[in-house]
Parts: sequence; C-alpha cells; structure tokens
Amino acid sequence: MAAAETQLYAKVSNKLKGRSTPLLLEPLLAMGFPVHTSLKALAATGRKTAEEALAWLHGHCNDPSLDDPIPQEYALFLCPTGPLLEKLQEFWRESKRQCAKNRAHEVFPHVTLCDFFTCEDQKVECLYEALKRAGDRLLGSFPMAVPLALHSSISYLGFFLNGGPADVIREFAMTFATEASLLADCTVKPCTKQLHLTLAHKFYPHHQRTLEQLARAIPLGHGCQWTAALYSRDMRFVHYQTLRALFQYQPQNADELMLSPGDYIFVDPTQQDEASEGWVIGISQRTGCRGFLPENYTDRASESDTWVKHRTYTFNLAADLNSRKDGEASSRRGGEFLSQTARSLSGIQALQATVARKSVLVVRHGERVDQIFGKSWLQQCSTPDGKYYRPDLNFPCSLPRRSRGIKDFENDPPLSSCGIFQSRIAGDALLDSGIRISSVFASPALRCVQTAKLILEELKLEKKIKIRVEPGIFEWTKWEAGKTSPTLMSVEELREAHFNIDTDYRSLPWACASVKKIKRKENGSWS
Repeated sequence: MAAAETQLYAKVSNKLKGRSTPLLLEPLLAMGFPVHTSLKALAATGRKTAEEALAWLHGHCNDPSLDDPIPQEYALFLCPTGPLLEKLQEFWRESKRQCAKNRAHEVFPHVTLCDFFTCEDQKVECLYEALKRAGDRLLGSFPMAVPLALHSSISYLGFFLNGGPADVIREFAMTFATEASLLADCTVKPCTKQLHLTLAHKFYPHHQRTLEQLARAIPLGHGCQWTAALYSRDMRFVHYQTLRALFQYQPQNADELMLSPGDYIFVDPTQQDEASEGWVIGISQRTGCRGFLPENYTDRASESDTWVKHRTYTFNLAADLNSRKDGEASSRRGGEFLSQTARSLSGIQALQATVARKSVLVVRHGERVDQIFGKSWLQQCSTPDGKYYRPDLNFPCSLPRRSRGIKDFENDPPLSSCGIFQSRIAGDALLDSGIRISSVFASPALRCVQTAKLILEELKLEKKIKIRVEPGIFEWTKWEAGKTSPTLMSVEELREAHFNIDTDYRSLPWACASVKKIKRKENGSWS
C-alpha cells in the first residue's frame, strides 16, 4: 500500500474508531484495492456489506472514471410507511394508468427535508451519526399524527404539512443539517419552505380533475409510522434519462455495451448524434462503461430507481391513548368513506364500459437485423459483387429488390427471422382476442410494412385490407440532425415485393409537413 494511502486510511480509522467503516474497509484493502476506490465502492453501495462493495469494484474494473474524485450526492427524506404508503402507491399506479406519467412518478412518496448535497466518501459515516443524533433529539416531540391537507393547482397536486407538526419536522431537518455540517464538514440546506408530499407534478391541465378525485379517495385516517431516510445518487447523471434493460444483449462490436436484464443505463438525450436509428449511447450503472445499445431492449425507468438507500431513522410512536369506542367510531367513519368512494369509482368504470368506441391499436415493429448484428450487419451478409446471402439463421431468407441495390438497406433494415416470428405471434394473439381490424397504417420503413403484412396474414386479412403507408408515423427525429437520411422503398417497389399497399391513399398535409426534412424518394407516392 502506498504511503499516502496508508496515511489516509489511518486518519479515517482514527476518526471513525468504534464504527463499522474500518470493518468494511479492511477486507477490501487486504485484497489490494486502493483506499480511495474502496471508499468509493462503499459509498456507492450504501455501506452495507464488504461483499456488495467488492462486487461493485469487480463490475467497475474497466470504468474510466473509477479514480475520479467525484463524491455521491445525498438527500434526506421523510417517508410514510404502512397503510398510508400502500394507498399512496395505489394512487401512483392508478394516476399513471388514467392520466399518463408525470414528474411525481419519478420518485417514491416522500417529503423532502434536505435537498441533495455532496459529502466526501470518507465522511459518509458521519452523516449516519448526524441522522441518529437529530432523530434522538426530536424523538420525544415528534408528532403523534402528521396532518395532511390536499392542495391543487394547474400543474401541482399534493399534501401540505402545516401547523405545529410541520414545525417539529422542520426542526428535525435543521438539526440534521447542523450535525452534518459539524461532523461531516459538508453544507446541508434544510427545507425552510412549505413542507409537502407531492402526488402529481407537471401533468396535463385536463387531467387535474381526475387526479383530484383519485387524491380525495386516499384515506388519511390510517395510522402511519414516518421514517427519515438518507439516499444517495450519482451526481454526474442528474439530468440524464434512465433506462432499464429488459433482455440480455451480447455486443457485436467493440463500441457496444453488454446488457443483462435489470441493468440501468444513463442516457444523455443531447449527446445522441453518433447513434443510428434504434440505438442510443449510454453509460452502464453496473460497469461505468460507455457504449451503444439497442433502444428496444430497454424501457424507461424512474429517476429514483438508481438511488441508494443508506440509513433510516424510524420514529417509534407510542400507541394512541384514545378509547376503544372512539377508535371503533373512527374506523366506521373511514369504512363508510371508502365504500362510498369505491361505489363511485365502480359506477364510473361501469359507465365507461358501456360506451362503444373505436380504438387505435399501436404495434411496434418486430426485431430488426441491425439490433442483433450491429451497425455493420450489411457487410456481414453482402458478397463483393453486392449480392445478399444468409450468414446466420437469424438473417432473413431473402431481401426484396431495390432500384439502387442492396446498399439502401443499411439505413432501412428488414426484420430478422426472430422479428418475423414475433410479428406472426402478435397477429396470432390478435386473432385469438377477437379484435376486429378495419384499417391498417404503417410507417414507410421496411420493417414496419413487413410487420403489418405478417400480422394481417395471421388475421387472414392480407387480401381484404390494404396497408396504408403513412410517413407521418415514421420516427424521423433521429435523422433531423444527422448528415444522412434513409432511402425508403417506394410504393411501386413495395408492391413488386408482394406487399398489399393501398395506392389510392394520400397522407394528410400535417403528416407530410412533419417529415419535410427527410429526403423523400422521387418516385414514391407519399412524396
């Protein structure tokens, strides 16, 4: 061990003598890991076990930022538990289902006590001590019940904490901030504004009434044990999007990321110029490595999914001394309220079920060859004289003829064999469901027209329903800033390839305008 590292380790050990940090740190140092990376691994995993920190170090062995002195950011939240948390989580699910996702869905139900601040890795243990001291000091005066008042505006819905209980909670936050400043030498700003528990934020104005109805259905009479929780996050990715890997992906090129189900990937939306359609550039939370990955192997995750919980302080409240009779009356009143709400919701749902309406079924195309075999897929299946051959069973058996030859498939790839199978399975599922299809619209991308054709074949409708090629639903945004634009097959080429295309269909003006910056084929009927 280097002399400077030995000195730092001795300083940390002496300062935190009697605490758990040396016990966690020593096994890592004994394995030859430097002090600063060992402390970094402990901070990134919540300082729970040496095994978790060791797994983090092994995962980040190729992380180019491993030696960067970038600390974690920490925040203190007051979180509900028990029946109230269950009802809030139910509101989260139902509001997302009925009114789509809003900013509140990015984080779990909480009241912010101290917003995010930085703390050096070797001083994180001091934050735990600060939390314990603040909790012990305010435990006796912590409110038996925390009143929640519903507040609604055009872009915000949530519960406000008012009165004496809110003052006690603010005092707890200020005490923690003071202790953290003294023990961990970091600047912590406690929340001095209106304490609130956000239910919905930055939603569409026409959803306000529905969200209010769902919020009023949350019973506030249930007991709740509140917990102060200390969380951390990687400060480098605060403004990134977070993706969660759904499937295993084995890199086909050196600049691609390996994916395992459950991996989290940080993606900067402003740094995607190098990525081709269907791909993104991201940084793996598990390895710290950067590379390309197929976007349809992932799903959007919530912002707090990658946060790490460090320590909690639960305020153990004494039992309510009210009489059993009063408690029973309160229970009866709560039961009546719940049953009335349930009846109202069921009545609305029954009414909605009786209204006959047409539906739009949106289907994503099947697996593309470039998502499996990488950006150089075309070189893998082309002969020197420009002819197609099948080097792998997941390549399609053949490709349709294009006027400019095989090179135009590079930016307009076909389905893979698995993608063809997926499309047929989707059509088969629709057939079993009994859904009746009256019209089919498809993007001019070959993979989308192929998917539509295969679904219609499984529905036994390939001869009855013609595919309407609609450029307005083509994902053109990634080509907007690019140096190249995809060359799509014309209607004539598609018909020659035995696609049942509706030649009489004309795209609406707004749809044409939405893709005006895409290079159009001169002989295509949608130009």
